Amino acid sequence: MTDQEIIILRTEAGEKAVLAATMAKENFNFEFDVAVVGAGPAGIMAAAEASKGGLKVILIEKNIAPGKKLLLTGNGKCNLTNAEFNLKELVKNYNNGEFLFHAFSVFGPKETIYFFEQLGIKTKTIKDKKVFPVSEDAEEVLESLLKYLKKNKVKTILNSEIVDVVKKGKKIDKIILKDGQIKAEKYIFCTGGKSYPSTGSDGLGYKLAKKLGHTIVMPAPALSAIEIKEKLVKNLQGISLKNVKIKIIQAGKEKFCETGEIIFTHIGVSGPAILNISGKVENLLKNGEVKICFDLYSLLNQEEFLKKIEYIFSRYSKKTLKNTLSDFMPERLAEVLLDVGGIDKNKIANSLSKSEKLKIVKSIKNFEMIVGSVLGFDHALVTRGGVSLKEIDHKTMKSKIIDNLFFAGEIIDIDGKTGGFNLQMCWSTGYIAGKNIVIKK
Repeated sequence: MTDQEIIILRTEAGEKAVLAATMAKENFNFEFDVAVVGAGPAGIMAAAEASKGGLKVILIEKNIAPGKKLLLTGNGKCNLTNAEFNLKELVKNYNNGEFLFHAFSVFGPKETIYFFEQLGIKTKTIKDKKVFPVSEDAEEVLESLLKYLKKNKVKTILNSEIVDVVKKGKKIDKIILKDGQIKAEKYIFCTGGKSYPSTGSDGLGYKLAKKLGHTIVMPAPALSAIEIKEKLVKNLQGISLKNVKIKIIQAGKEKFCETGEIIFTHIGVSGPAILNISGKVENLLKNGEVKICFDLYSLLNQEEFLKKIEYIFSRYSKKTLKNTLSDFMPERLAEVLLDVGGIDKNKIANSLSKSEKLKIVKSIKNFEMIVGSVLGFDHALVTRGGVSLKEIDHKTMKSKIIDNLFFAGEIIDIDGKTGGFNLQMCWSTGYIAGKNIVIKK
């Protein structure tokens, strides 16, 4: 066995050296106390905690470098967690969040912030309680984690793809890689989901878990942009709006709503508020057409907004409608909304009838479009679905089916809203799995 302690990560900014322990792996056959599959956030945390407990740990990664997806989080700035310290409120930000209550009570946002500060990563909390490193550098975060692995003597094998898992009775006997095999007393699967497959999240973990007897809740893209059927959306590309109330309607009934920031794209709409509802929209589409209704001025109700419009039109009575509306919204948006309302955009403001004013108000506060689709795994930030929670012990992350298997991270059937929640789930479940695999030795 040989150690290589420097891996060069090549980025757009250039080359940056980060520490990692790797092993020569030609035709190898090694035995460990714990084998952790997947060197993402959950896997790194799980491996380090297991090793701290005195176990001989191997961390297996299919990519040529660890933490590939971590480098993309927060647009490269790494939204580490969310400073929602009320655990009852925290779990509300997740699909199946109640499962995480114990994990968060042991290692939640406070513990995560402290953990990274102990690693030398100073943090800052910004809007919506999002927590970032002060440096806003995901590479710095990854480097600190790799140093943490080295400090805790975790052996890491990279560029190693799993091709099979062998079970004997109710235990995993070994995992087969292209270049050899690994045997361990215990295993932790942290293989991620199916989102961003270019980072290595290709759903392999689901196949392995299913072969071992686990139930897989059908994976679907989550935190993804939404495609709109109407072609007019292309005219809105790049327009970003805050405090937009979004109502999702199916068969004439409002299914749910969300308020936040949106951004129009060349084929639809994205932004934090859209990402957060995309998973639910995906589920609704299975049952038929879905409409999305935007209240683009949600701070005022319809009557209040009508008064505002009337005041603006009286103040700028000689301006055209397009120019008047563009005083408080992007001109391209004003033109589209007037076209939707069937009102001449070049009409003079003081010439409008009461009914025309009401049409304008309606077009702004009830801007309705038809959903085409939710963009797939190539565009989704996370995966909804995964290993059934009914088959995992929420206090330990141990499988209820395989005696020497634990799970952590995106592979399990939990996903959160945007804003640091999904990374927090990885840190927490990875920590719990790593700690309890020591206890359960």
